[in-house]
Amino acid sequence: MALESSAFTSRPESRPETLSLPAVEKGEGPVEEATEVTASTEVFDVTEELGHVVTTDTTQPSANRSWKSKLAERQANAASDEYVKKLPRVVEKERGRFGWAKRRKRQRYVEKNGRCNVSHGNMRETYRYLTDIFTTLVDLNWRCSLFVFVMAYAVTWLFFGAIWYLIAYLRGDLDHLGDDTWTPCVHNVNGFISAFLFSIETETTIGYGHRVITDQCPVGTMLLLLQAILGSMVNAFMVGCMFVKISQPNKRAETLVFSKSAVISLRDDKLCLMFRVGDLRSSHIVGANMRAKLIKSKQTQEGEFIPLDQTDISVGFETGDDRLFLVSPLVISHEIDCRSPFWDMSQGQLEKDDFEMVVILEGMVEATGMTCQARSSYLADEVQWGHRFSPMMSLAEGFFDIDYGAFHQTFEVDTPSCSAHELSLAAARLEAHLYWSISSKLDEEKWEGSSLTNQSGKQLDNGKGGVVSPTFIVGEITGIQEHSGPGELNGSVTITDQSESEA
Repeated sequence: MALESSAFTSRPESRPETLSLPAVEKGEGPVEEATEVTASTEVFDVTEELGHVVTTDTTQPSANRSWKSKLAERQANAASDEYVKKLPRVVEKERGRFGWAKRRKRQRYVEKNGRCNVSHGNMRETYRYLTDIFTTLVDLNWRCSLFVFVMAYAVTWLFFGAIWYLIAYLRGDLDHLGDDTWTPCVHNVNGFISAFLFSIETETTIGYGHRVITDQCPVGTMLLLLQAILGSMVNAFMVGCMFVKISQPNKRAETLVFSKSAVISLRDDKLCLMFRVGDLRSSHIVGANMRAKLIKSKQTQEGEFIPLDQTDISVGFETGDDRLFLVSPLVISHEIDCRSPFWDMSQGQLEKDDFEMVVILEGMVEATGMTCQARSSYLADEVQWGHRFSPMMSLAEGFFDIDYGAFHQTFEVDTPSCSAHELSLAAARLEAHLYWSISSKLDEEKWEGSSLTNQSGKQLDNGKGGVVSPTFIVGEITGIQEHSGPGELNGSVTITDQSESEA
């Protein structure tokens, strides 16, 4: 707390005066000497937390001025010393906000955009990539894919162009360029450039008609068939790779969004972990299915350490709530029950825990019929305890209006800070207390009114001086047990009520 403002006014230089404080008892530190204050008409208010001086224009009586000035100066010096002592801790706390002094932030297993943060190294069996060359080419980035696409055509054109030039050179067609009596293998092929152009025209089936093959060259005919077949295969392979790469469904996942944070709050008196998912496109995801995984390292009872162990988090698999009709944004809920990995997690433990929750949305793209998967993840510090998502749907004229500006917004709600396990035990104790209190009152009322009387209000008699007492089975009178009078043997006779026998 800030010290109360103490005001003092300096004395003029013409009237110097030395004041002393009362004697200090043993155990106290030495008293600081008073310092001279220059003449001024201003009064100073000293505060501990602000650490600066505020001037005012009020004055104090001269009688208490010197005492208050020395007291205020002493308290201000003590406050400044305490502030300096607290300053390193404050700076350390501020540094901790930016991760300088806190423990290292957890490395994500799956990024927020869905990219898996895993790098494969020391792989010696690289030939396995060549066995699935089509998938390898599709998985390449765009720069490498375009380079492979261009080089595939350029190499085949150059390769067959060189062969056409070699055939013309070996047959002597280049030596009889102006001889009309000579029948070349390919007309108008007079060098490597013309042979390269003929290769391009053959593989792309352009056929300008200026360079044509003749029937006097069987080797050229065989080469023409081979180039036509291989050219078709190259076209099919490379065009197929580019088409699949362009129409990859992971690009459709760019318009499937997840909330930036997850929340924990009560739903129907049960703690639930919730996050929000939405689709920005008007074309829907058919058969959308939601899954969630908890990524957390653990150690078994035998001492085996399992890094990044994966545990299923139920989001409605038993009830079918995991199958979504994703037309508008939905809040996916995980009920924290005894089968949940968060069963014993409280608010305090959440702030200290270190885990990652990966959420996966799968479905079929309505426009292309291809399967799409969108992923995201939430760290422990991205889970807000005691929050709920803001509503974002409103009813307009003839349609429902979705405000995506509130997609990531949350607000605080009253939520117990204990774990779901402790909350369940408290609810069970309360239910048991109510059950036994109600049943005991009913038993008291039943046994208080259990004296057996006949219809006229008199007790039954067995005719031998004994009083008949009822026998109760499951709350009903089934028989009457006789208690014999004095001097007789204790026998029991079962008597059926007349009214019940008649019935």
